[in-house]
Amino acid sequence: MPEVDAGERLAVGSGHGTRRLAGSRAGRIVMRSRAAAWVVAVRLTTGLILLTYVTTHLANHSLGLISLGAMEAGREWFLTLWRSPLGTLALYGALLTHVLLALWSLYRRRTLHMPRWEASQLLLGLAIPPLLAGHIVANRVAHEWFGATDSYTRVVLGLWHLAPAVGLRQAVVVVVAWLHACVGIHFWLRLRPWYPRAVPALAAFAVLLPVLALLGFARAGREVTELAARPGWVEATLKAAGRPDAAGRASLERLQNAIVGAFGGALVLVLLARGARRFYERSWGAIRLTYPGGREVIAPVGYSVLDASRFAGIPHASVCGARGRCSTCRVRVGQGLDSLPPPSPEEIRVLRRVGAPPNVRLACQLRPTRSLAITPVLPADVGARESFARSGPGGGEEREIAVLFADLRGFTSLAEHKLPYDVVFILNRYFETVGGAIKAAGGIANQFTGDGVMALFGVETGPEQASRQALAAAREIILSVARLSEQLAEDLPEPLRIGIGIHLGPAVVGEMGYAEGIYLTAVGDTVHVASRLEQLTKEYRCHLVVSEQVARLAGLDTAAYERHELVLRNRREPLAIRVIPDAESLPRSPDMTARPE
Repeated sequence: MPEVDAGERLAVGSGHGTRRLAGSRAGRIVMRSRAAAWVVAVRLTTGLILLTYVTTHLANHSLGLISLGAMEAGREWFLTLWRSPLGTLALYGALLTHVLLALWSLYRRRTLHMPRWEASQLLLGLAIPPLLAGHIVANRVAHEWFGATDSYTRVVLGLWHLAPAVGLRQAVVVVVAWLHACVGIHFWLRLRPWYPRAVPALAAFAVLLPVLALLGFARAGREVTELAARPGWVEATLKAAGRPDAAGRASLERLQNAIVGAFGGALVLVLLARGARRFYERSWGAIRLTYPGGREVIAPVGYSVLDASRFAGIPHASVCGARGRCSTCRVRVGQGLDSLPPPSPEEIRVLRRVGAPPNVRLACQLRPTRSLAITPVLPADVGARESFARSGPGGGEEREIAVLFADLRGFTSLAEHKLPYDVVFILNRYFETVGGAIKAAGGIANQFTGDGVMALFGVETGPEQASRQALAAAREIILSVARLSEQLAEDLPEPLRIGIGIHLGPAVVGEMGYAEGIYLTAVGDTVHVASRLEQLTKEYRCHLVVSEQVARLAGLDTAAYERHELVLRNRREPLAIRVIPDAESLPRSPDMTARPE
């Protein structure tokens, strides 16, 4: 990086250090970042305006299931909104802006290698203008130029009865436009943590609305067909609608062809500009990216790392479609780290959210100017859940938590004399009982293995509350298992017996696992100690063994409980523990008050 005067430097916080950038260079980065954010905001806003228009239009179509008259009545409200001066400006301004931004986005792509969902959205979007041009010209333009009335009666007559081929094209337009909008909305919202819960309702709406609209239009078409059988009805309807004469229809057709031609010409110009840029970049210079396994990719300067991966056909995760929002494309940079251009403020914000170290960057935002060695952090088939912005334990964090282990005594020998169905039934009742007690106390039951359970307390709270919650959960678990034994007395040779160990200390908490088996868990010495305390319940023949720290932080009066010191491997100091023989001696409430021993 070239040297500059101190007065020309700008400090940019990155969450893992402060970098000094030359003022002019940092200024350009900020300006480009703001421009990109502005483009995204405008594209989203215009897309939502168009989606609102299509939604209200399809809702108006669906009124045809009632009658043609209901469609006409709904049309009055529809025109009040969209043919007002403000509605007209918003609608056609959004349509023109959205199309231009789509062409600009196509030009800015460094490669046309992309995931299928991106390709489908792009192709659907590019198909809409030429398909929609005829409908706009035949209705809105004819209305403005010749005073034609585009009532539902006249439109349905034309598309259903007089020109069914054009009507079929309009049905295709409806499907294409709606699919394009739904794909865009899905990949905009999929990064929201609440979105998976809303998917069933949104999917039902996305399917029902266009289906009802097409059915309503078909119902109106049949009604119009019956009316058209009356002598002179068709001619009278067209005359009343102010249908343009032959010359007028010819001018409208020329306008339609001009719109389609202009869009096609703009598309060709964008593709030619892409080719010229690619030729210039290849002539000007190229960089070498080295991937794991020694695979190398030669890419033009100006490509992002994600562009280079797609250009070379290397699978690379990108849930948000290279928009710099999801962090799933992030890479770990090896050789060449010092030569990287600084991250934009938006990239810094995303990297902060996931707690990325200094050598991790977003592949979709990083455009290296020199050769690099990179390693993708996440697998190529990563899902949306890994893209959620986690500043808490879901993304991995060291916290002081209470860990509880519970295990049934002698269940293995009991299961040997039971049918498999009976074993599964008893275990499921046991897990339901224990899991309910843990949840009610504020903990997280995260592992059910064999006849054992592991639970975490204090993931989102402090150690004092975690200790109180863990002791309250232990009391309720033991009492609930006793009640379960009474309910299953006829099926059990002896009552179910359980041992519990609780310890509090630092542990790494995060979502771990593979594929569908990902869940929140903890690893570290605290977990091993809690497991060891649970095993000691066999030796001391008691319900519960807890570390003295847990008892103290929970405010538990320990005067009545035996105290032992336990020497554990890899620990310099002995661990003080308390042996609690009977769970009923524990306070009923987690709000415990300490009394001096």
